[in-house]
Amino acid sequence: MAKTIVGLEVTEESVRAAELSLGRKPQLIAYGEVPLPPDAAKDSEVLDPGAVAVALRQLWTGAKFRSKDAVLGVASRRILVREYTTQAMRPDLLREALPYQVQDLLPVPASQAVLDFFPLSQQGDQVSGLLVAAVSESIEQIISTLAKVKVRAQGVDLAAFGLARATASLAAPDELVATVNIGDHTTQVVISRGGVPLFVRLLPIDVATAATRRHNAELVEPELELAAAATAATAGNGLGSLDAGAATPPGSAGTGIAAPGRTRGAMRAATPPGATDLAARVRSTLAFFGSRAGAAPLTRLFVTGAGAAVEGVMSALTAAIDTPMTIVSAGDVVSMVTPPPAGDVSLNLVGTIGIALGEAGR
Repeated sequence: MAKTIVGLEVTEESVRAAELSLGRKPQLIAYGEVPLPPDAAKDSEVLDPGAVAVALRQLWTGAKFRSKDAVLGVASRRILVREYTTQAMRPDLLREALPYQVQDLLPVPASQAVLDFFPLSQQGDQVSGLLVAAVSESIEQIISTLAKVKVRAQGVDLAAFGLARATASLAAPDELVATVNIGDHTTQVVISRGGVPLFVRLLPIDVATAATRRHNAELVEPELELAAAATAATAGNGLGSLDAGAATPPGSAGTGIAAPGRTRGAMRAATPPGATDLAARVRSTLAFFGSRAGAAPLTRLFVTGAGAAVEGVMSALTAAIDTPMTIVSAGDVVSMVTPPPAGDVSLNLVGTIGIALGEAGR
């Protein structure tokens, strides 16, 4: 068995990974993040296997990972996570029965889904826990892409479970805490005790992180180039051009042809980060959990992910939520034998480290 394990995530903006040593006190050995071109992936789904494979190869080479064994963390908005109660039975029997029991809850046929059940409590002959369902085609696509660069998928884990695992050491074993990972397009909320996830919600919210701004710029630039080419072609063909003194649309810089591309880019740049909406939805999620009979109060809120660094996000959260909160970076959740990451990378790696911790701590 390898002496290290790699936690890996594929997002719309990048592929990132963290390599941890195996054993009772895992340490961060290496880490890395490589940007993806537009339309290569979405959430945890691969759209362009070739482009993602190139990025993965660059990631392994640049970070100098020792191991080719990886645990894949997924956080797609298409993943179903909900509380579920069923009859207690042996794990192997439950795996066989689960597809028939939950078919009506799934957006796809059970034969096209990857199912998992995380048991939490049992009363009599009834066991309650978290049901997780993902589209099998999406998972298989990522695994086959990993195989292109000879990376072996040792398991697939819900990214939110990794978040609960990562922040477990920051609270007392009996504390009820929430970890909020604010990603580029998906915010994950997991409520846990002692690293055990009790409640999970995935919120589809776009946040203006540095990575999403880079992607938007890459999308706008080709539009501007096409518009400029069209302007040049019009002038060269003698079809006429607008007089510099004529009335032109605001922001067109004197050429009506280039206005659509520039207007679209300006609209993206002017789009608010949605910090207020994000805070309201996180608050609503926490209130939903707290409103249930017998629910204990949250003692603290851990916030991570690149979205936590976006201007206005933390102030909106603190204004909307009374629970004490702390921003968590990679160095807070694991010791390191490598120079520590900084900026957005340090925030994004918290969940990635948590994914690896599932294997590293065994």
